[in-house]
Amino acid sequence: MQIAKRLQPLQSNVFLDMDKAKAKALAAGQELIDLSLGSSDLPPPAHVIETIAQSLYNPSTHGYLLFHGTLDFRQAAAHWYEQKFGISVNPETEVLPLIGSQEGTAHLPLAVLNPGDYALLLDPGYPSHMGGVHFASGQIYAMPMLAENDFLPVFADIPAPVLAQSRMMVLSYPHNPTTAIAPLSFFKEAVAFCQQHNLVLVHDFPYVDLVFQETGKGKDQSLAPSILQADPHKSVSIEFFTLSKSYNMGGFRVGYAIGNAELIRALRKIKAAIDFNQYRGILNGAIAALTGPQSGVTATVETLRQRRDAFVGALHRIGWYVPTPKATMYVWARLPEPWSRDSVEFCTQLVQKTGVAASPGGGFGKSGEGYVRFALVHDIPMLETAVERIAKFL
Repeated sequence: MQIAKRLQPLQSNVFLDMDKAKAKALAAGQELIDLSLGSSDLPPPAHVIETIAQSLYNPSTHGYLLFHGTLDFRQAAAHWYEQKFGISVNPETEVLPLIGSQEGTAHLPLAVLNPGDYALLLDPGYPSHMGGVHFASGQIYAMPMLAENDFLPVFADIPAPVLAQSRMMVLSYPHNPTTAIAPLSFFKEAVAFCQQHNLVLVHDFPYVDLVFQETGKGKDQSLAPSILQADPHKSVSIEFFTLSKSYNMGGFRVGYAIGNAELIRALRKIKAAIDFNQYRGILNGAIAALTGPQSGVTATVETLRQRRDAFVGALHRIGWYVPTPKATMYVWARLPEPWSRDSVEFCTQLVQKTGVAASPGGGFGKSGEGYVRFALVHDIPMLETAVERIAKFL
């Protein structure tokens, strides 16, 4: 039996590698505190769960769900965007339901890239962005994200020969894993650059609501602007949103793409060849989340703010000085000596000796080396216990 060569670049994955290390630590008797995966421990809003539960008793929800049956969900998504960002959206041609935003980022390269074409990706970045390009037989140009540039890529540094073969650029702010934010002015620069070079501009947007402070009250001053605010005519842009973070619905696998109608149509063709949509009841729950009370989102953000402050404060008390993130559910920490160039070994030994699991920065890309990502997915006492164990390890 021969396995396809396209899987060769995917032999290593930051989450799979840490799963192995966690399993080994558990087998050795360690009590695990898992801060390696951004899977929320908080519940979805009660009215969302109730809507899904009631759907179970409706036989009309039990069959296949095709695109035209998702109109009410697409309308809810379009209305949500219009209310939040002031962007007019056509639910018939500019919205596509997804099984989480990862489905969109992984499959869109199949609709955009020909073999050998380049995709411009953030480094460090989310693994599915890279995986989708490999599946499409594309090439990756990694745009370094450096602290001295506020973790924003420098478009002028992209080599001309690479740019000539490039077809798409992928951005994601607020950013996983660095927690960086990008101002609207940066997005306007990105849109102009992609328009100039005929690039599709992809924005992965899971952390739109997980921001901890605002610079002003206007939509244009949000710490998490939409790429469509910089490209209101949707000339080159598509954005992916998931309900996993804002509404704590990670396991329900529901999100959507919104943006350029031609890109939506192309991604829909890919999706039609691979799967149907989610269970109707899950989309009913998603509609309830998008259109119902948003107090659950506010409560989630406040909980994460308190966890952030407690965890960062505890790290500072043990002498590990890390910046306080303005967004996301993570802390991105530069590793102390002697681990400053070996994040995988740090995380492997940390979980084996203390039971505290984190994600090595090097697993997100070359420019992530020297860092570690902690996910704030436990309550404050558990986070403080994790820091106590880290202190002993260091």
